[in-house]
Amino acid sequence: MRPRPDPVGPGQESVWDYPRPAIARPSTRHVRIEHRGVAVADTRAAFRVLETSHPPSWYLPPDSIAPGLLRASPRRSFCEWKGEAVYWHLEVGGEVLRDVGWSYPAPTQPFAAMRDHIAFYADRLDHCLVDGEQVRAQPGGFYGGWITSDLAGPFKGVPGSMGW
Repeated sequence: MRPRPDPVGPGQESVWDYPRPAIARPSTRHVRIEHRGVAVADTRAAFRVLETSHPPSWYLPPDSIAPGLLRASPRRSFCEWKGEAVYWHLEVGGEVLRDVGWSYPAPTQPFAAMRDHIAFYADRLDHCLVDGEQVRAQPGGFYGGWITSDLAGPFKGVPGSMGW
């Protein structure tokens, strides 16, 4: 059952207008991640992955992430659109956030431009910002979308959304 899309306000876009299958779009918006007072990442060269009913997942170029913070994880998963994902632990000030990020070292052709770009789960970090706005994590714990005020939902991940 497809839910009824929320009304779209001025300056907003509806996640129900995003395509399926998913697509990747470059963005020049300012994306910044901070944790425990450390600047983890900062870029204006991210990719937004857009898919019907999901807030965008933001994929940051590897050179925008502070050196020495990422550790490879043995975890793997598979996305029907992008291919096999590898996961990353983040170590900041002695704290290790396990499987906090993921990337695609050999993505499918439609996502080739974002090879090795890393996305992060917003709910595990102190600050994930888009143009200075603190994002909210996509609900449900599985998906990694970032919700900003310029998006209208409802968003996949809320209770009852499994069949969307």
